[in-house]
Amino acid sequence: MNLLESIRVALEAMWANKLRAGLTMLGIIIGVAAVILVVAIGQGGKAKLMSELEKIGTNLFIVYTEAVSSDTVRQDERITLDDIDAIQDKVKTVKAIAPSSYEYAETRTQYKSKQGMIIGTTASYQEVFNLKLKQGSFFSDSDARVGRRAAVINPKMAEDLFGTASPIGQRIVIRSVPVTVIGVSEEGSSMMGPNRQGQAIIPRALWEDIFASNRVDEIEGKAISKETVDSTIKDILNLLHKRHHNNDRYKAFNLEQQMESANKAMEIVTMVIGAIAGISLVVGGIGVMNIMLVSVTERTREIGIRIAVGAKRRDILRQFLIEAVVLSLVGGIVGLMLGTGLSALFSAVLELPFGFSLSTLLLAFGFSSAVGIFFGIYPASKAAKLSPIEALRYE
Repeated sequence: MNLLESIRVALEAMWANKLRAGLTMLGIIIGVAAVILVVAIGQGGKAKLMSELEKIGTNLFIVYTEAVSSDTVRQDERITLDDIDAIQDKVKTVKAIAPSSYEYAETRTQYKSKQGMIIGTTASYQEVFNLKLKQGSFFSDSDARVGRRAAVINPKMAEDLFGTASPIGQRIVIRSVPVTVIGVSEEGSSMMGPNRQGQAIIPRALWEDIFASNRVDEIEGKAISKETVDSTIKDILNLLHKRHHNNDRYKAFNLEQQMESANKAMEIVTMVIGAIAGISLVVGGIGVMNIMLVSVTERTREIGIRIAVGAKRRDILRQFLIEAVVLSLVGGIVGLMLGTGLSALFSAVLELPFGFSLSTLLLAFGFSSAVGIFFGIYPASKAAKLSPIEALRYE
């Protein structure tokens, strides 16, 4: 019996026991669908994250004072606005730079009140983070210097405080100080911090008045190119250490490092969840082995007749092994279609890029084949070892 004939016989056997075959394949179907779904969502999430980070630019860097909120940091070790001026003057590879400070505070209107992140910075913040505006405009350098009572809010704060109404020109109160909303950033725009929380960006001098502090939490900037980021960071750190007479207070990271870390984290999470989902494939494989053992028992006389008329043991082994593989592959194909459909659905709901790829397809078929071969070997071997005389006597 050749390969095609063996496959035909296997399909006929499955068709003759449709319910049993369907229930046997269920574990394979669920396992393959789960693995494909997890891998697709992981790839889509990774692509989404990389896309969001790349909107800011791979030449972004952030410099900060280690333990900036700790009492162990002396006042003369904190980053100052004079440091920003010195960096702009002496580090020629800096394209844009913004001093930023962060503080949570109650933000309210006449009718609503919410906690939000208040960011005090300069006009360069918009360029550093490629901040796109859905409405209004950003404040200018002169606004930042004189402390104009203006704010650019993100969509979350706009929704929390104003609902569907336009916030442009409306007033919000930050710690009893009234501020006029002059802009709203785009949804998903590359601002620092999660967009699920309300944020308001205000001029640097206004932030100092509201919070009675002149501290600078971070220096956020862009190098003139991706290739000069590391040298730019090194020059800035050397300058800060020299100005403040210390060698270890100031730290920095760049966006490319963050992208690599996020990429690795996503890959690890996807692998772990995929491995957990793959457990159902093992359960499905046990089901395949169980049903093939039942099939061997049911077809004992058939095996005896085939051996008696000249079939070799390797033919019996191959026949039952092919049946196990076909059973697994059919389950794998159904699981592949189910997993692909669910992946497309989840990607649409979660607004993620559809992460299906050829490697996912090969993974599904590889898993299905491996399960069929691994769990089909024992039943096939048992069938091949049957004595023809005992098989013919079997009732």
